[in-house]
Amino acid sequence: MHHPTLCAVAVSLLAALPGAQAGMYTKKSPVLQVDAKDYDRLIAKSNHTSIVEFYAPWCGHCQNLKPAYEKAAKNLEGLAKVAAVDCDDDANKPFCGTMGVQGFPTLKIVRPKKGGGKPTVEDYQGPRTASGIVDAVVQRINNNVKKIEDKNVDQFLSEKNETAKAILFTDKGTTSALMKSLAIDFLDVITIGQARNKETKTVEMFGVEKFPTLILLPGGDKDGIVYDGEIKKHAMVKFLSQAGEPNPDPAPLNEKKGGDKDKKEKASSSSKTKTKTTSSESSSASTGSETEAPTQEVPVIVETALPIPAINTQEKLIKECLTEKSHTCVLAFVPADADEKAKEALTSLSDIAHKYAQSKRHLFPMFEVPKSNEGATWLLKALGLSGDVEIIAINARRGWWRHYEAADFGHESIEDWIDAIRLGEGAKKKLPEGIVAISVEKPSPAATPEASSEVTPDATESVSNEDATPVTAEASSTDAASDSTEPTSTKGSDPTAEPAETPIVHEEL
Repeated sequence: MHHPTLCAVAVSLLAALPGAQAGMYTKKSPVLQVDAKDYDRLIAKSNHTSIVEFYAPWCGHCQNLKPAYEKAAKNLEGLAKVAAVDCDDDANKPFCGTMGVQGFPTLKIVRPKKGGGKPTVEDYQGPRTASGIVDAVVQRINNNVKKIEDKNVDQFLSEKNETAKAILFTDKGTTSALMKSLAIDFLDVITIGQARNKETKTVEMFGVEKFPTLILLPGGDKDGIVYDGEIKKHAMVKFLSQAGEPNPDPAPLNEKKGGDKDKKEKASSSSKTKTKTTSSESSSASTGSETEAPTQEVPVIVETALPIPAINTQEKLIKECLTEKSHTCVLAFVPADADEKAKEALTSLSDIAHKYAQSKRHLFPMFEVPKSNEGATWLLKALGLSGDVEIIAINARRGWWRHYEAADFGHESIEDWIDAIRLGEGAKKKLPEGIVAISVEKPSPAATPEASSEVTPDATESVSNEDATPVTAEASSTDAASDSTEPTSTKGSDPTAEPAETPIVHEEL
């Protein structure tokens, strides 16, 4: 039987598992790893637009997205923030719940409101490619660059004459993401404007002969300074800093250089905003909408995994898993007095089942079967198994079974084995004669109804935010190649793959 204290043991064992708290993005990654404590300071209160990925390291779609997301982060460097939150980390689970995360990966664009106040948060529903992500974020960067025309140039120059100004002369009719980001950096420090080459009066006033040309007006009677450096964010910030320091904004670069002082400020900020990050900053809106979803309607993630159900009689074992209509079952045969190895196996299975339940994904049922059960003794003998702890997957309807042969009963090892079964990978053994019962009086309430096609589709990694590509939950070795369309399969193409390696450029002036 399942020990009553197994839940507590499960939680402690899960916390001790290697990589349980490790994020998918390293410190060297261009993606900023954010947790529930840092989100308010680094994202919600930032002057810049951000895109945030809510993910779980075990999620296949998240792993597929990683290369494109990191590529987007490199292209958006200096223009916007690209961040990620590990929702598999226990400390982040309540926060992910308040942010309306129901599947992985979920991408949300956080856009600061002009004039301050709570930022706008909207779901990103575009293509899961670097170019798609970059384009969507660039479109949502606030534009504080003033449009200068011949009719208003005198007014622009006379406003706050002592305040520094900068004018970009360009032959383009749009404002680049680079100029928008500079205007945000120097908001209320340097007024930045843009004039087109067709504004002849303004062009002649400053003697501009080539485009683009950036001129800094330090203020007062000081002469203008023409920028002659590279069209790069860092160099241009340094140039404009002659007239005033850019606004401070929480960023990973500042954290790395700030030392103990920044750590103390971070701790202070986190303690002040701890109660706010789970409610006041949470919102969820459809793409292009300014409407924020009410926090109270967002489901909260349940953190405790429940034990898998037990089968204590031969009759129940047959009814649940050994009839001619039974679907795939995972059975864990353990001693009546579970030892440490048995507890580890049961904990791993209950945690895997919990993950699927939280993501509203279907997974074949799992059962604990005490070896003292008469049915357990009979089935193990028929299959030739004699270990202290044995785990099998069995599909009576299709007449196959698979044995978990690894000595490690840890979460990751068992989940890899289960994933292989879901995708129809690996060899299956034929069930011996006499194992499958011809009929039972009542169908099992735990069994999942079989579709007419004899294939039970498993939900994808993401409930609502990922491509709706079904994954075969219980395919035989012969039908797996045609039915399984998991993105990690060699058959399907990576939905996050870029069509070409052409660099994405958004720095043109």
